[in-house]
Amino acid sequence: MTKSADTHCPYCALQCAMTLTSPTALAPASQPGSVPVPGTAAPGIPLAAPLEVSGRDFPTNRGGLCRKGWTSASLLNHPGRITEPLLKGADGVHRPISWDQALDLAVSAVKDARARYGADAVGVFGGGGLTNEKAYMLGKFARLALGTSRIDYNGRFCMSSAAAAGMRAFGVDRGLPFPLEALDTASTILMLGSNVAETMPPFVQHLKGTRDAGGLIVVDPRRSATAAFTADGGGLHLQPLPGTDLTLLLGISHVVFHENLVDSAYLAGRTSGYSAVARSVNSFWPERVQSLTGVPAELIRETARRLARGARDGGSYILTGRGVEQHVDGTDTATAAINLSLLLGLPGSARSGYGTLTGQGNGQGGREHGQKADQLPGYRKITDPAARAHVAKVWGVEEDLIPGPGLPAVQLLKSLGKPDGVRCLFVHASNIAVASPDANAVIAGLRSLDFLMVCDFFMSETAAEADLILPVLQWAEEEGTLTNLEGRVLRRRRALTPPAGARSELWIMARLAEALDAPSTYSEDPETVFEELRLASAGGLADYSGIDYGMLDRGEAAYWPYPAGSQGTPRLFQDRFAHPDGKAVMTPVTPRRRRAPAAPPAGAGTAATTMTLITGRLLEHYQSGAQTRRVSELLAAQPEAKVQIHPAAAASMGITEGALVSVANERGEVQCRAQLSTAIRPETVFLPFHFPELESANRLTEAATDPVSGMPEFKFNTVWVRPVAAPLSTNVLQTTEAS
Repeated sequence: MTKSADTHCPYCALQCAMTLTSPTALAPASQPGSVPVPGTAAPGIPLAAPLEVSGRDFPTNRGGLCRKGWTSASLLNHPGRITEPLLKGADGVHRPISWDQALDLAVSAVKDARARYGADAVGVFGGGGLTNEKAYMLGKFARLALGTSRIDYNGRFCMSSAAAAGMRAFGVDRGLPFPLEALDTASTILMLGSNVAETMPPFVQHLKGTRDAGGLIVVDPRRSATAAFTADGGGLHLQPLPGTDLTLLLGISHVVFHENLVDSAYLAGRTSGYSAVARSVNSFWPERVQSLTGVPAELIRETARRLARGARDGGSYILTGRGVEQHVDGTDTATAAINLSLLLGLPGSARSGYGTLTGQGNGQGGREHGQKADQLPGYRKITDPAARAHVAKVWGVEEDLIPGPGLPAVQLLKSLGKPDGVRCLFVHASNIAVASPDANAVIAGLRSLDFLMVCDFFMSETAAEADLILPVLQWAEEEGTLTNLEGRVLRRRRALTPPAGARSELWIMARLAEALDAPSTYSEDPETVFEELRLASAGGLADYSGIDYGMLDRGEAAYWPYPAGSQGTPRLFQDRFAHPDGKAVMTPVTPRRRRAPAAPPAGAGTAATTMTLITGRLLEHYQSGAQTRRVSELLAAQPEAKVQIHPAAAASMGITEGALVSVANERGEVQCRAQLSTAIRPETVFLPFHFPELESANRLTEAATDPVSGMPEFKFNTVWVRPVAAPLSTNVLQTTEAS
């Protein structure tokens, strides 16, 4: 008998709807407390019957899926699946152990670290791919069961600058404060630093009407697939020097002011801080901005005029992505985009708006309920006495048991193995050995820990470093909820029984909490956890108290904030912003002086040229590639990292198509094949960040961070580029100095 389950794609925050169909009856949920059978599935033997994937009609994807979505089920029966706990021996080899042994080891490691160094010697690193239930429970588990403040997650590398800017301006952070379908009828869309045509292809259908009307404007140093999409309709591609997006936005705002394109009534009634922002942009006239960014002054003027005309006629939207946010001034750049949107009266309008594009599958929900170093559930500040009192009551504990704020991700990772830092680390849903800035230093930190436990379903590069690996469920094997880029809460539904040895993180946390005599309760049932999450979020900025599994199962739209008794909030800011006075706050920002690029060292060779490195994604791969590099169709299409170089720059260095190229700086060296393309600026090179070891782009990225958000500098790094005759060793920790 054929059975099917309606669910959502496991990858990006578009959360495309899909149906999984099995030729056999869907298996019932396993019984709580059931005993796993280690070694049930040997390597090479399928762990589950293949599932057929079909697109399902839904507002974000309308039945379409990208290549990653269509192939997502192939990992469910992958022969490399981890199906039992693994312990690393003295010889570096991981061998199976029982769950009882694994849990005992984890508990002993926690107790030892706390006894020797204090509670903050235990750290937790989470992920934006966890369900809301698991993200919520991970925050509670860290603070109560482990007693540590040292928890953060990989969303710090994704949404933190946009979130900080949104909180500063609007008093709340929801990626898109309007349904995605609102873009369908827009006259003008300004998209900064986002290549949705490759990162979330079904999104592009929402841009088509605007593109066809000539209203799509894309800002990107590369002529990406999204930038190229503007050409057919007469749109604009603005191609600034890397790191100058803030200057460009100030130049556009200057035109809005000086050509009297501002919405004066909106500014007077719905904002504060307007005068200071007006003064701050006076020195950024278009010709000056052209000299700083490389964007022609007339294109700057035309962008401002089109946005203003669209706001009057059919609607204008400004959308930002990681390209303008993953900088040490990312919060200020996102703030400049928000200021521009406020000048034009876009946020809260019925036909216009400002938004930022969440990347990870649960990047929105994952940052709302307690994984962040400074947050409690419901997007509450952990330093707020009222927030602490509310959550303590829900948890049934004394308020002083909840630790204060911890360290944001980069600082947390820098503390690994230090005498006063984290000595015992738990990692969930994150491959930090590939995805973190200055990856060589992060790997060294992982190796210096007293104990590293990783929950994963494949042997990721981070799992390979672990003392203990715990096998967990994949997306089609679990129940739960996620929150997509629109702030819409969605149901993840179970489609098949997991391998006998795999366990949900909820089960793992419940067992560990019990063994650690932790206060409060820890359920392994997702719906029970969600009911507690509802109570904990009630009254917070991200209020889920009016949402339950029943309404989600019926397909009802649920946009937070959704207080009990309400109908939810598809469009935020229609009447007021989330600050006490109801107004949006405009904050003047200005570009900061960047460090002068270092010259290549003497040993780099006469052909080494100093260039700017930007990093990003490919259509076929996702995040660190730990999953997509295991999908044969995707790996065949993009089997290796390639460094994109302009032909003129390549010719000056004697680099030809397909030649082996060294890209290096003081942090490390990457070697990969050259891909010559006029789509990139001549002084810039591009590397995808999905690959490990000698192709790992994050060997080169700097761990400098935005002072407000903690966002690392992923998109602007100085490198030395040269052709090479022979490849390096595959030693992951090899640096330029060592070579």
